[in-house]
Amino acid sequence: MGLLGSILPLILILVVLYFLIILPQQRRQKKHQEMIASLKRGDRVVLSSGILGVITNVKDNTFIVKIAENTEIEVEKSAIAYKIGTSTS
Repeated sequence: MGLLGSILPLILILVVLYFLIILPQQRRQKKHQEMIASLKRGDRVVLSSGILGVITNVKDNTFIVKIAENTEIEVEKSAIAYKIGTSTS
């Protein structure tokens, strides 16, 4: 009983950490991946750097984003923070 009594609080802490930290982070990551997968040409986005732009081309692992007149940049898909006009949470 002594060993179980000393291990039980540790197990309880790990379970609480899982439900308060790990599980919500996994949900946010899945939601972000779904948002990135749904992006298409013409969508207005905000990059993780804070730059706003419009997607002009979709490639396998990158997007071409127009950030100003005659200025396009190629960014990793993971660099998209969120789509403008959708919830940011």
